[in-house]
Amino acid sequence: MDDTTETQKPTSNRIKRLHLLGIVLTIFGIALFAYFIYSIGFREIWDGIKRFGFDGFAVIVVLFFVRLLTRAYAWTLTVHPPYTLTLKDTVPAMMIGEAMSSTIPLGFFASGTAKAVAVRNRLPLVAGLSSVATENLFYSLTTGLFLIGGAAVLLRGFAVDENVALTLNAVIITLAALIVLGVTMVIREWHIASGICNWVYKRGILHDLLGKWRFDVRRFEDLIYGFYRHFPRRFVPICLLQMTYHLLGIVEVGFILYRLTGVTPTLMTAFLLESISRFITVIFKLIPFTIGVDEAGAQFIGETVALAAGVGVTLAIIRRGRIFFWTAMGMIMIIKRGLSLSEITKTIRP
Repeated sequence: MDDTTETQKPTSNRIKRLHLLGIVLTIFGIALFAYFIYSIGFREIWDGIKRFGFDGFAVIVVLFFVRLLTRAYAWTLTVHPPYTLTLKDTVPAMMIGEAMSSTIPLGFFASGTAKAVAVRNRLPLVAGLSSVATENLFYSLTTGLFLIGGAAVLLRGFAVDENVALTLNAVIITLAALIVLGVTMVIREWHIASGICNWVYKRGILHDLLGKWRFDVRRFEDLIYGFYRHFPRRFVPICLLQMTYHLLGIVEVGFILYRLTGVTPTLMTAFLLESISRFITVIFKLIPFTIGVDEAGAQFIGETVALAAGVGVTLAIIRRGRIFFWTAMGMIMIIKRGLSLSEITKTIRP
């Protein structure tokens, strides 16, 4: 048996275990979704969807496309010369990545690779993967700050259960520590990931798996740190674009609440609902479309800020409809580009 087969075995086993976990969590999410539909009542939710209307749905579809443009443009700024990408390249690739991320339990693994594969006719795969990773780092930074803000507002502005307060404080501390560590790593150019890989490799652990990956990890670190050294002036524009992505999410929530209730919601209410939705998306990425858990989070915040019964769940369902629409668009792009899941998974294997 050759080294490649030996290397693929542990990777394949881990993917199978994650896939099984994703299936279990998906079943749990569907059961949770059914519970909320039953407890609130199908008719009440349906009436809310009818009040929102097709014209309202068209607005949030367009609004999400603008959000997509902000991240697609941010991606173009992370590409190293002599290579370049334009919005014509990155927008379809972002749609493909969103579709992969939303539909399959392991979508968060395949999404970034799918984006790089989608633009492989414009730049080499390694350059594409490094640019995707760099854009994701900026997105993660702004998302972390966004989540810290949401948790802080919820703690300071509302009376929450003691256990919830402990959890939120833990989230704030953890995210703050990760952000500080990440920024410090980039500024000081700490090769922590490749260092850990080398340390594990030298002790004979995962020897076959890390035989090649430890060099790939080092190369990725060098590419990311090289971006910091050579293009520091791009940092602020990229961060502003990522922040705009989150701000437009707040606008979307506010618009949906206005259509459902007829009352203009406060900025705090829209901010909390969007930040909790983003947190759930990050934590429960193994569940396709975050079905069930998104409704749970929206219902919790809805009750906390005294929204009418069922409004939070209806909001989550309407937003999922928008996700379905753009997932369908992404699938069309996948078919048009002739991509396949097997091609993408082959790309991410060592």
